[in-house]
Amino acid sequence: MSLSLYRRLSARNLLLAGVFGIAALAGSAHADDVLGQAVGKDLQQAQSALASKNYAKAMEAVDAADAVKGKTDYEAYTTAQMRAAIAAQSGNTDAAIKAYDVLINSSRTPKAAKGQMLMAQATMAYSAKQYARAIPATERYLKEYGADPRMQTMLIQCYYLQQDWKGTAKAAQEQVDATIKAGKVPAENQLQMLATAYTNLKDADAKTHAYVLLAKYYSKPDYWSMLIHDLVANPNLSPPLVFYVERLRLATGVLKDPSDYQDMGERAVQMGLPQLALNLLNQGYANHSLGNGPTAASDAKFHAFVAQQAATNRSQLASAVTQAASAPNAGPALTAGYNQVLNGQVDAGLALMKTGLGKNPRYPDLAQVEYGMAQMDGGQKAEAIKTFSSVQGNGPAKDVAELWSLLLSRPAK
Repeated sequence: MSLSLYRRLSARNLLLAGVFGIAALAGSAHADDVLGQAVGKDLQQAQSALASKNYAKAMEAVDAADAVKGKTDYEAYTTAQMRAAIAAQSGNTDAAIKAYDVLINSSRTPKAAKGQMLMAQATMAYSAKQYARAIPATERYLKEYGADPRMQTMLIQCYYLQQDWKGTAKAAQEQVDATIKAGKVPAENQLQMLATAYTNLKDADAKTHAYVLLAKYYSKPDYWSMLIHDLVANPNLSPPLVFYVERLRLATGVLKDPSDYQDMGERAVQMGLPQLALNLLNQGYANHSLGNGPTAASDAKFHAFVAQQAATNRSQLASAVTQAASAPNAGPALTAGYNQVLNGQVDAGLALMKTGLGKNPRYPDLAQVEYGMAQMDGGQKAEAIKTFSSVQGNGPAKDVAELWSLLLSRPAK
């Protein structure tokens, strides 16, 4: 991952622009502001030495000006300006930051120039790898001057490069959320750092969601592979969601092992959807993942078992639909309706499932995902995308739904 700082943010240029810009702006603010002879002489020597790039001599002259007793506020301010200019040109980060603290906290400095100085402070500290010193200036800039993509990413990087994963996650999540809320696309490197932070914090759900966003906005094979792997390994995934992820693996060409097909088929049967199990096994035979080699006999045996379960379910479907219509809870309507869809009664099945959704399912987000899967299996792709996109919350169900929405939304090849 590239963490190079923006070349357009030159700390030295920002510092110099701030110093000399303020000199012009602040010089006319107070008509009676004048430099005394002692301070003026030292600062004139400092300016001459700076012009000759004799930074050591220039800093000695500024130190002499600073040592003058009884300086006026204007003299102290002008001395700090000169110190910042010398420090900027000589690359003395510590001295520049300290001088800028004086200037930023002075009422003489115009608001716009203070923002420029804060940006310079943060950038100089970052370039010197003093990340802890860069953070306060960056945060103050963002608070007082509003969003700036360069400063926002630098703040995240400051935490990231210190391996402060909590700080990284907080800064990156706030920025990503604000960007998405504004209808814009989050920066890829911000999402990468967010995923890395949650990985190190061992927050499986948050890490998965970060990869969902990476797959959504930057659909790269590595993101999909990592995402599906993490979803399968997520201990918080309920059995139905595991099944939907297995189907996602099948749809993306990842699921090929015969044992994976058997596990997927068993889960579908346990969910009361044997026809779906049979359809998936048939797909395995069609792509030659099943019925070959040493597992051919066991594949055939399991296929026959599932086919019998599907036939039995089909013969009892009318009765199940009648009972589901009057059942007080959501489960029977969702299952019977899905079976109708799988057996060609798409409109009737989806209508029954819709009544189930209105019976306060115990896990509404999971029920919504199931409804979207049924729409997809019934050939209503556009409606399925809408359903998946409407799943609420920040848990695994939303992540799985969003992945299906992404997958169904991809242009046909």
